[in-house]
Amino acid sequence: MTVAIIRFGGSNCDRDAERALEYLDIDAEIVWHEDGLPEETTGIVLPGGFSYGDYLRGGAMAARSPIMAEVREAAADGVPVLGVCNGAQIGCESDLTEGAFTTNESARFQCEHVYLRVERDDTPWTEAYDEGDVIEVPIAHGEGRYEISDDRLAELEDDDRVLFRYCDENGETSPEANPNGSKHDIAGILGDRDSVAVLMPHPERVTLPDVGSTDGQGVLRGFESA
Repeated sequence: MTVAIIRFGGSNCDRDAERALEYLDIDAEIVWHEDGLPEETTGIVLPGGFSYGDYLRGGAMAARSPIMAEVREAAADGVPVLGVCNGAQIGCESDLTEGAFTTNESARFQCEHVYLRVERDDTPWTEAYDEGDVIEVPIAHGEGRYEISDDRLAELEDDDRVLFRYCDENGETSPEANPNGSKHDIAGILGDRDSVAVLMPHPERVTLPDVGSTDGQGVLRGFESA
């Protein structure tokens, strides 16, 4: 099993993802986007960073890289795909998931720890948790506000495809607990398949015990069960 971590020009969390996955004994390989997916790929990470300097908007240019056609095909075949931060923006821009991520309500880059409430515990990315669990995960983004039309949001909610919501330490949602103004406090969502997920916070940064919390381990363990 090899998880391909796709590196674009401007990616800067690819090594973090590789180290976190390898700590969990999940084989991982950083792949330059022009080289395409390796034949043995059994999982895909779209890592954080600032692909192409977020020119136009976050993730827009990377989403048009030829490798993303391979990613969409792999996702349709059931290969697990996880997009984190800039990777979440790329995922939405590539139509792997609904909606879009845009400028924070504060119009500032924000780097802080936030609380997330697990909305489902029956997906590969959340089966290590219980529904309603609260985990603490860092964010680092300037364009993390999740937006979607009201009609499509209703479909997303009806289909139970919201994975995480911003909340306080007690699991309560509120404007104060929502760091960027995301619609309905959404921090992570699923694609058409449960094996595809994107989220703005960084689980790979809370995976290694020597850097503190390990709350993000369960998300990355999704590659073991997807």
